[in-house]
Amino acid sequence: MIEARHLRVLRAVAATGSFSAAARELGCTQPAVSQQMKALETSTGTPLLIRTGREMRLTQAGEALVRHAAGILAGLTAAEEEVAAIAGLRAGRVRLVSFPSGSSTLVPGALAALRAAHPGTRVSLVEAEPPRSVEMLREGDCDVALAFRYDGASAAEEWEDLVVRPLLADRLVGLVPEGHRLAEAGAVTIGEFAEEPWIAGCPRCRRQLVEVCESAGFVPRIDFATDDYPAVIGLVGAGLGVAVLPELAIESVRPRGARTVTVEPAVQREIVALTLPDLAQVPAVAATLDHLARAAAR
Repeated sequence: MIEARHLRVLRAVAATGSFSAAARELGCTQPAVSQQMKALETSTGTPLLIRTGREMRLTQAGEALVRHAAGILAGLTAAEEEVAAIAGLRAGRVRLVSFPSGSSTLVPGALAALRAAHPGTRVSLVEAEPPRSVEMLREGDCDVALAFRYDGASAAEEWEDLVVRPLLADRLVGLVPEGHRLAEAGAVTIGEFAEEPWIAGCPRCRRQLVEVCESAGFVPRIDFATDDYPAVIGLVGAGLGVAVLPELAIESVRPRGARTVTVEPAVQREIVALTLPDLAQVPAVAATLDHLARAAAR
């Protein structure tokens, strides 16, 4: 295998015409230059230099190698500089995937702070709900996944192979039309909604809703289902039903025509940022996790 240090010595010998002159240029000893050249000739399996009196002349193979050495060493230098820039957060790229209510609440502040602190780091964003977002992380389609799971989910169930950065606990709140009999209630039990028509959210949230209602002794009558939180709020505001939504979803949309109520017993989902163990060591990824945590703490 040809090593970069051997190529540098070969270029110095070719430029100066002797081992001793090359040693002076490189700041090493003449025997060290001789040893490096022997190692390079062993690696290539052919002579690279011919002695002519006190000077050295390149063989045809030596000329070819010197010709290529310039591009190889330049490329290596560029690679070293790029890696150093990434390691020092002067450059880098992070691919982030987030669920919609996280994209509209946690992500903007986190990315603005990241850009201010490290303007050379670029972040791209796409949206996906878990478990698809977690699959994207494992498949190499993103570097950080903003995800959630509800109370009662096993930690080992889906994230045991990932680095998990807890961000916040997002409580579910009830949403009723203005003028609803429970609109002015300080707190309600989920059972008080047993006879109401429901507007349900994303598939995972829908399953959670059914489980919570069944634990209270009834099956919810779901008249409408949509992944779009503003649509859920709009349907409730129009008097077409009730819903329970995460607080982050309420925070991201102005609920016109609807009122929020506290639901007891409390149900919440855990919001986390996920990455792979190796990616957690990448400076730009680590910085993104830190800024997401700071945004969640505000």
